[in-house]
Amino acid sequence: MFTLNCNGRLLVIDEPIVMGIINATPDSFYSGSRQPSVDAALEKAAQMIGEGAAILDIGGQSTRPGAEMLGAGAEMKRVIPVIEAVHRQFPEIFISADTYHATVAEAAVSAGACMVNDIGGGFFDPAMFAMVASLHVPYICMHVKGDPASMHSDPFYEDVTLDVLDYFIQRLADCHNSGITDIIIDPGFGFSKSSEHNFQLLKRLEIFQILAKPLLLGISRKSTVYKTLGVTAEEALNGSTVLHTAGLLKGASILRVHDVKEAVEAIKLTRHLT
Repeated sequence: MFTLNCNGRLLVIDEPIVMGIINATPDSFYSGSRQPSVDAALEKAAQMIGEGAAILDIGGQSTRPGAEMLGAGAEMKRVIPVIEAVHRQFPEIFISADTYHATVAEAAVSAGACMVNDIGGGFFDPAMFAMVASLHVPYICMHVKGDPASMHSDPFYEDVTLDVLDYFIQRLADCHNSGITDIIIDPGFGFSKSSEHNFQLLKRLEIFQILAKPLLLGISRKSTVYKTLGVTAEEALNGSTVLHTAGLLKGASILRVHDVKEAVEAIKLTRHLT
């Protein structure tokens, strides 16, 4: 069981939970996740909460290969109104701010977010660790190599699972030394990894339990699913559910998904297998 202090509210993870993805972007890789207006985001939030999401992850920056990288100011214009509106209409839901900019994280928490999801693992913005520590919110630390322009390359790994584990051992120490107390780890499926790397990570996902931190699985509708199956992201729901089930059986604590209902069902069914 994990207990996270989310800006004064406790999030208890005593069984796997679902994080729903809301993208305040026009160019995310999966068209079904794009919410072009505040009203559309509110409608999607209501649907996800009704289907059982415990967390909504709201971001304003697409991280698909080739996406335009926004500055902090442009990202804020997209994401802050959505966070404010969702928090106002659904004050009970836990909101995660998906950003690698420290200033966006600060504005997001002021707007109602209660955790920070950083795909840069603190490397893309050196001010991020100190900012999260000052905000006293949980931090989702993802594994990535390179920078925003090169993070979708396929680097060489001697052993991808052990390399990612070593990364987290160091990053967790850096987080704690910076004053961050509640940390979630995300192996970074689809970032700086080939499909084969992703499958190797998933096969050995249980190794990350040694870190004694909640483990987030973010593989929903990604290219590892749809390219392996020879389909599109729009056709990758069934494949995503299969890999979510595999991840749950190997210790995933949080499923970050586009499709909440199906993920909740996977959790309910795998509960009977563990």
